[in-house]
Amino acid sequence: MAGDALLGAPQFQNRNVVISTNKSYEKIAIERGSKDPANVFVVRSGPVLDRLEILPPNPKWLNGRKAMVGYVGVIGEQEGMDLFLPAVREVVIEQGRDVQFVIVGSGPGLAEAQQMATDLGVADHVTFTGRAPDHDLFEVLSTSDVCVNPDSVNEFNDKCTMNKILEYMAFSKPIVQFEMTEGRNSAHEASLYAAPNDSNDMAARIIELLDDPDRCAEMGRVGRERVETVLSWDWQVQALIDAYQRVQKA
Repeated sequence: MAGDALLGAPQFQNRNVVISTNKSYEKIAIERGSKDPANVFVVRSGPVLDRLEILPPNPKWLNGRKAMVGYVGVIGEQEGMDLFLPAVREVVIEQGRDVQFVIVGSGPGLAEAQQMATDLGVADHVTFTGRAPDHDLFEVLSTSDVCVNPDSVNEFNDKCTMNKILEYMAFSKPIVQFEMTEGRNSAHEASLYAAPNDSNDMAARIIELLDDPDRCAEMGRVGRERVETVLSWDWQVQALIDAYQRVQKA
C-alpha cells in the first residue's frame, strides 16, 4: 500500500507485491523498502471520464465578476487555505482584479477559512459552497477560467497525487499550484507552478493566466489530452490486473 511508504522499510518486508499510487511512492518502495521493481506497480486513482459531465458555464457563479477561479476539495489543515486566501486578497484588493473565487468542499477547516475571508476583507469575492452535489461541482469546474491547488508544500503533500488536479485537467482547465514533485508529475504543462508556500507568487500566476486566455485554452487542451491518454482510470486497470496476477504467481 502506498500509505505504508512513509512508515519505513519494515512495512514492505512481508509484501509480495506493492501497489503505489505514483512514482514517488514507487521509488520509496524500491529504494527504502528494497522491493524488486518487477513487484512494484503504479496504479493511479485517475478519474473515470464518463462519470464527469462538462456543463455549459453558469454565470451565477461569477457573482457579477469578470472572471472566476475555482477550487474543489477538502478544506483542512493540509489544503492551504491560509495560503490561498491571502492570494485572493492580493488579486482582488491589492491588484484590483474583478475576480470571483468559488471554493467547493467542506472539512474541519471550513469555518476558519470563512472567517479568514472576512478578516481579509474578501468575503464578497469568495463563494464557499460547502459540500455540493455533483451537478454544482461540475458546473463550477465548467465555469471556472482557472483552477487552483493551494495545498501547502510539505513532505507529505510533495509525494501525493491530488485527485483535484486530475479533475481540473479532465475539465480542460489551466491550473495554478505550488511547486511540488507529484503536482508537476501529474499536470506537466497544464499548470503554472508558484514558489513554495508563496501566496503573492500564487496570486501573480493566477493573474498571469487570467490575462492570457489563449494560453489558458492551450494548457486546458494539454491537460485533457494527458488525462485521456495517460491518467484516466481506463489506463490504470491493466496495471492493477497485472499486480493481482503477480500476487497469484508469488
